Amino acid sequence: MINYSPTTVAIFLCLLCWTQGQNEDLDSLIKSVFNVKNQSTTTSTLKPVTSAQGVDLQPVESHGGDAGETGDCVCVQYFLCKNGTVNTNGEGVIDIRINEGPCGNNYLEICCNRDNTVTEPITPSPLTNKPRGCGYLNTEGVGFRITGASDGEAQFGEFPYMVAILREESVEGNPLVLKVYQCGGALIHPRAVITAAHCVTGKNKIFKVRAGEWDTQHDEELYPYQDREVESIQIHEQYYAGALFNDIAILFLKTPVDAADHISTICLPPQDHVVRSGVGYATGWGKDQFGKKGKYQVILKKIDLPVVDNKMCQDKLRTTRLGKYFQLHNSFMCAGGEKGKDTCKGDGGSPLIFPIDNETGRYYQAGIVSWGIGCGENGTPGVYVNVAKFRNWIDEQMVKHDLDTSTYKY
Repeated sequence: MINYSPTTVAIFLCLLCWTQGQNEDLDSLIKSVFNVKNQSTTTSTLKPVTSAQGVDLQPVESHGGDAGETGDCVCVQYFLCKNGTVNTNGEGVIDIRINEGPCGNNYLEICCNRDNTVTEPITPSPLTNKPRGCGYLNTEGVGFRITGASDGEAQFGEFPYMVAILREESVEGNPLVLKVYQCGGALIHPRAVITAAHCVTGKNKIFKVRAGEWDTQHDEELYPYQDREVESIQIHEQYYAGALFNDIAILFLKTPVDAADHISTICLPPQDHVVRSGVGYATGWGKDQFGKKGKYQVILKKIDLPVVDNKMCQDKLRTTRLGKYFQLHNSFMCAGGEKGKDTCKGDGGSPLIFPIDNETGRYYQAGIVSWGIGCGENGTPGVYVNVAKFRNWIDEQMVKHDLDTSTYKY
């Protein structure tokens, strides 16, 4: 006789309640619960969607099915159920693969026995063992851990310094103001974000920063994102839009973001620090390829990229349409070069991080996504702002705004 875990039995009973309410076939239920073959799945598609709150991040996913009551079960956010995918301290494992079920395709909701639902969130304990300071990741996620990641999806809160930069747009004939995804950025202080200058140039644009974002389609995560208005923007004085030299800017926020388990700062390297070897991470919600076929990402994605020597990078870039006389400016660094793995449109301004020597689990931001030739089609490295070239400049701007520079020191 096979012994199933109490959690599996609880899920089975909960689904049984739902099946009775929906007149579903019991044999099909058993097959789906216990992973009998021939189980069908649905494939998700991406498309821009505007929410009722006027938030349009573009990288959103179409999900079918409405949450609601089903038989003796009720569809609730995962942290409002005492069993199922959530244990007693609120931490659970959630499969992000989109399978049609009793709660539609919203993987952050589960079908919960009415007697097990609660009105107050079952919150996990704070990450008390997490070291204080910049540059620490949450590799196991915050509040829950996802499975089913097949395309580089990050855990919720894994990269707590990552922010989305939004621009406000008015709709003609409608009082609704949209927040449209513009670029990525990195939090270096509760009131300061660094990004690419090309992301925030132009007149009459109003920007906001969103910290703690993860899945742009859902708001059911245990810890919410935080939106803050951009008070001022400092673009590097020698930024050259024609070739993107010195492509760096600092966004100063009107009010600070609140520190949380899923929101913290990234460290910055010393002036003129050189990344000579190693593999780093780039993150973003950008497109998977250029052109009309490219789709923005729903869940924050991560890719691992090796650093590429500037001379080698320049040689590789000269084999592209840039030509044999191309000169790589000293404000850049390169990473990647592996076919099929690259940052792309919409990733501009996003951070590239590398591990800090002799400090386990701690990272610094070496680069900012700037430009590239294609999106990894031919193995050409991506080009990033070399943050170490601008550390003194960043410190100077922070001091001018009376902000503490220790928030990104290691």
